[in-house]
Amino acid sequence: MRFVPCKSEQRRNFLPLYRISRRKLDMLDLIQTRRDLHQIPEIGLEEFKTQAYLLNVIEKLTAGKDFVQIRTWQTGILVYLQGSQPERTIGWRTDIDGLPILEQTGLSFASQHQGRMHACGHDFHMTIALGSLERALEKQPKNNLLFLFQPAEENEAGGMLMYEDGAFGDWLPDQFYALHVRPDLKVGQIATNTGTLFAGTCEVKIHFKGKGGHAAFPHETKDALVAASYFVTQVQSVVSRNVDPIEGAVVTFGVFQAGTTNNVIADTSFLHGTIRALTHSMSLLVQKRVKDIAEGVAAAFNMDVEIELKQGGYLPVENNPELARELMDFFDEKEGIELIDIEPAMTGEDFGYLLSKVPGVMFWLGIDSPYALHHPKMSPKEEALAIGVEAVSSFLAKKTSE
Repeated sequence: MRFVPCKSEQRRNFLPLYRISRRKLDMLDLIQTRRDLHQIPEIGLEEFKTQAYLLNVIEKLTAGKDFVQIRTWQTGILVYLQGSQPERTIGWRTDIDGLPILEQTGLSFASQHQGRMHACGHDFHMTIALGSLERALEKQPKNNLLFLFQPAEENEAGGMLMYEDGAFGDWLPDQFYALHVRPDLKVGQIATNTGTLFAGTCEVKIHFKGKGGHAAFPHETKDALVAASYFVTQVQSVVSRNVDPIEGAVVTFGVFQAGTTNNVIADTSFLHGTIRALTHSMSLLVQKRVKDIAEGVAAAFNMDVEIELKQGGYLPVENNPELARELMDFFDEKEGIELIDIEPAMTGEDFGYLLSKVPGVMFWLGIDSPYALHHPKMSPKEEALAIGVEAVSSFLAKKTSE
């Protein structure tokens, strides 16, 4: 094993490694590893303890394996297994960041970072990747195999950042695969399809800028609160009157801020929302209509408006049909797995950006939790860890032996 420097590498040597158990790591303890990671959730590009923990495990797993190389990129890690007779490179990606959520699970191994939580299952994703890496290291694969531990999936589209910064270099896979846990599927269920799995997302921020004043003299003001209210009601027509009913899109504003007290007319208002669509073209159409309506409302109320649309690397997750069919056939024949051909979901995932550059597939892994992703009580069943490792490692073994 050797480390290879990477463009924009920012390894912080002053940070102590977040150590795992001192026992000899003969076999990865999946449950303990997941619980360790669950306690140290960090926001994207700040995953310093997470990276240190992962590197410590990876170094132990790969000790003495001269066909392994490791690179880091900011808080991300790339582990490359050189094939014995390589014809292609197969990639497996896991995300490593947490969310700004106050955990309410009551677990004995709950987050030690106040206001941070692995509420999207990335602790599961990392553990399954480590378990699959351990399996892959049992013997040198025929084809090259890349494990990507990617930061900032939730907030900064880390996959796009790494790709655009040249982090992969000559390790860029020919095929890329990933999974995401899903609470409403049972343990043992795997679900995907041969088309679009996740929607593309676009973050929306809108500032209406009017003129404040006393509530008794509204004729001397330009009420930004009223303007924003009109916008919120009018923007509901975008999906109902601009989107083909056969297709899908969502426009949701979850934040509305305006005013300071009851008898003062607001001079500014702020709206923060999301646009989701199953195709990039539909996303662009919806973005245009949201922008048009905001500008039209501002003009009607004689005030200014600032609109920020941030799509970045959150493109639709579009599975490669041929590779998806191959993966589905593999899992359909695998004992202990129930394969589901599933409809697209309006959830977003920055793996869509990597799939726009490299053909591949993403699939859901059932974890049977009564609470949804991003819920402060979301707690997957740990039985899914071993199933995930067996599914992923056996599939990667097939792909790297062909």
